[in-house]
Formats: sequence, C-alpha cells, structure tokens
Amino acid sequence: MLNKLRAFAHHSKIRLVLAYLAGASTALAFAPYSLWPIYLMAVIFALHQSRNLSARAGLFYWLSFGFGCFSVGISWVHVSMDKFGGLPLIASIGLMALLALYLALYPAITGYLMQKIAPDAPLLRNLVVFPALWTLTEWVRGWMLTGFPWLWAGYSQTEGPVKALAGVVGALGLSYLSMLVAGALALCMQKRFKPAAIIIPLLIITTYLAPLTSSVEPKGESVRVVLVQGNIPQSMKWEPDALWPTMSKYMDLTRPELDADIIIWPEAAIPAPEYMVSQFLDNANKVANLNHSAIITGIISHQQDSFYNSLIVLGNHKEKIQPQADYQGDGTNEFKKHHLLPIGEFVPFETLLRPIAPLFNLPMSSFARGEYRQPNLDALGHQIAPAICYEIAFPEQLRANVDEGTELLLTVSNDAWFGSSNGPLQHMEIAQMRSIELGRPLVRATNNGLTAVVDEMGNITHKLPQFESGVLVADIPLVKGQTLFALWGQWPVLILSALLLLLGLGRSRFKTP
Repeated sequence: MLNKLRAFAHHSKIRLVLAYLAGASTALAFAPYSLWPIYLMAVIFALHQSRNLSARAGLFYWLSFGFGCFSVGISWVHVSMDKFGGLPLIASIGLMALLALYLALYPAITGYLMQKIAPDAPLLRNLVVFPALWTLTEWVRGWMLTGFPWLWAGYSQTEGPVKALAGVVGALGLSYLSMLVAGALALCMQKRFKPAAIIIPLLIITTYLAPLTSSVEPKGESVRVVLVQGNIPQSMKWEPDALWPTMSKYMDLTRPELDADIIIWPEAAIPAPEYMVSQFLDNANKVANLNHSAIITGIISHQQDSFYNSLIVLGNHKEKIQPQADYQGDGTNEFKKHHLLPIGEFVPFETLLRPIAPLFNLPMSSFARGEYRQPNLDALGHQIAPAICYEIAFPEQLRANVDEGTELLLTVSNDAWFGSSNGPLQHMEIAQMRSIELGRPLVRATNNGLTAVVDEMGNITHKLPQFESGVLVADIPLVKGQTLFALWGQWPVLILSALLLLLGLGRSRFKTP
C-alpha cells in the first residue's frame, strides 16, 4: 500500500499538483497566520520530492511550487483591480494569476539550476547550491521590473524564533538561513542526520548571541506620538466634494491630542495638491505651533510641473517651543516618494495602456519620482526616516536614508485599496522586519488599518483595529546605536551566496557523497 502511494505521488502530473499545494501552504507562514514552521515543512517536502528530477522536470516542479506560493499568498492583488480598477472579476483574477506566474519563475530558475549543477550530490545540492540560489533569486525579484520583494522566505520569521538575526543579516539573510535549515532537514529524510545536527545548534547559538552584535541601547528619552486613522472610503477619497470633509475629519480627530509631540496623518490624508489647500495648511501650521507640536501628513506636492506623493511637516521643525511655525510650502523638510507603484502611481507605456481600461487611469497615477536618498524629516528636532506605502518593502532604500541620528522610522499607507484581504496584514509584517533590521522604533499610520507602533525589536506595542476611525497615542522610548545590518546591509549575504554558487559550479563535475 505504501509503495502504491509513493508511486502515485511520483506520477508526473500528481507531483506537480503536490508541488502547487506545498507552495500554496506557505501563505500560512505569513501574516495574519504567522505559522512559520509551515514554510520550512513545505520546502523540505519539495526538496525531497524533487531530488531525483532532471533539470527540466525540476524547473516545472518549482514553477508549480512558486505558482502555489504566489497565487494564494498575493491573491489580494486582484481586489484593487476588481473594486477600483473597473475590471471584471475574471479579468482581475487573470491578471493576478499572470503576476503569480511571473513571480514563480524565480523558484523555477532555482529548481532548474539546482538540478543542473548538483543532480547526484545531495549535500552540495541541499546545503550549498539551493540556499544560495534561493537567496539570489529572491534578491533579483526584489529589483527586477521595479521589484516585488513580497513574501520573501525571511518574512516568515517576523514572529519566528530567529527574528533577532535580522539585525545582523536582514530579511534576505533570514531567507538564506531558512533555506539552509530546510535543506539540512530534507537530508534527514534520506537518513543523513549530521548536517542538521550541526547547523541547527549553530543557528540557536548565533540567535542567542545576535543581540550582542548590536550597539542599540535606550537613549533615555521618549516622544509622544499620535497616529490618526481617518477610515475614509476609497470610493470617495479622491472625490472633489469629499476634500474638505476629509481634511476636517482629520483635524477633528487630532484636536483633543494637540498636546502630543508629533501627530501623524497617513498617506495622502490631504488628497489634493498643496496649492489647492493652502488656507487649511496655514491654519493647521499655526495650530500645531501654538500647541508646541508638529503634524506630519501625506499630501500631493507640486514642483516644476511635476506632482509627488509626499510627506510634509506642519508646525515646529527644530524645537518643541518656537515663536512661529516653520512650514513654508517651499519643499523644505519634505519627503517625496521614490519607489512608485506600477499602475497605481505611474503607468509604463501610458500612451498605449491608458486608453485600454479604467485600471490604467486610477486617481493620481502620474506621479514623479523623488530622490533615492533624502534627508530625514525634522519634527521638534526629532529625526524621522520615512517610507511611503510600498517603499517599506525595500530594505536597502530605507537603510540608505537611516543614519545614527535617526530616531524613528515612519511609514504611511492607504491600504483601503485591498479591502479586508491579507495584503495590509502582510504589509504590516514587512514594516516590523524593518524595525528589527535597523534597530529603531517604527510608527505606521494608515487610512483604515493597520495603524500601529513597533518597537526596535519588531514587536507591535500599540495598534488600532482595522476599518474604524480612531486615534492611537503612544509614548515611544527612543534608542541610539546601530545594528550590523544598518552598517552592512544585504551585501554580506549576497556575496556569500554568490561565492557558494560559484563553489557549486566548480564542484559540479564531481559527485559529492
């Protein structure tokens, strides 16, 4: 009976179905489920089942695995196209499936090259080639075609036991370590226990020692931050008639908390260019100054015939108590979003695509791009490194804008595009990882959730429920010092992976027992 089941599982079509199901199960390793062992179990199963395949068969096996990962893990992508992009449900699901198929190419490349380089060398395949290839292909996926670094394997460890290592090796380094452990445990199924017996204890020891590599320590100061969640329906956010009610709502929610240090409104909380709402901004600027506070808000800025998705600081920039406010509307102390979202914020080949469907004419889909590296925002003398929405998924970009003087990480978003799906929860999980990597508290202000505060170890300390208007008040202890990741970034992991791949290529002519 057991032999029949094994034969059934290794039938070519059934094998691909099992690969898809294993990949699909990895969605449970990410928010909101955070069942991190499932990712390891899925990869262990896939490594074991694909171990004797040809390179061509390995490509299709891992393509199916990857398609399972992304067709389920990012199924929320179709929500914005269906509800707000004007596409029929079948078309939005079809486009989502095409995106998932594209993303599945990266695991497929890993599967092909792994079987090509080390088809008959289990140790070389599982412990050298596979972790290196997986890490490098995830990295490439993070920048190719503007990049989509979502669902990196390392994010499954945001609530996992080795998350502290992100301060040393980053999320991509956790991907490498996860694949190394999976490779070692897959060898156990072939009765090769020694690699796991060495690697797992070493991982436990390095995780325990990881905090000793960081110079991050309490600064002995705290800052009171207020995060305002307006819960403005996406369907009315960009309606001209909703502009003043929207701005009034944010000010009304803020008014009882004006004695706080820093008040933060989410991405495009003011859904209009600065010049159209100058009277409102002047009033808010003076109110913040009189209450010895600063208001950071998302807005559309306009300079030299270009529009930017921006953050501005109203009120006091340099000191808590100032004779007058600093905001002048001249582009100083302003952050302009650099990493724009394709279709949502810019349309490639727009002269061809815009006439095709409403999807390519979403509100504010013609933004210009800000600089890659920009000064921290200054609010009451506190240095804040921002990232707007999708940018928080790019660790090197945020790292480039953080220095020893940075006290807070800030990300603002409008995840109303994705309704009640898992997308906003995965987005929050990614933001948590940035805190661990860079050793700084993070505040996240969104239109309808998740609005939250994260400490420098990646733990959510305060949050508001989704889909409700609300105000979150938190006294945030500040820290100083740097993590190793803040100093080195992803380069050590990438260099190691490249060297291991070269080693695998060099050894591929020999059979490793």
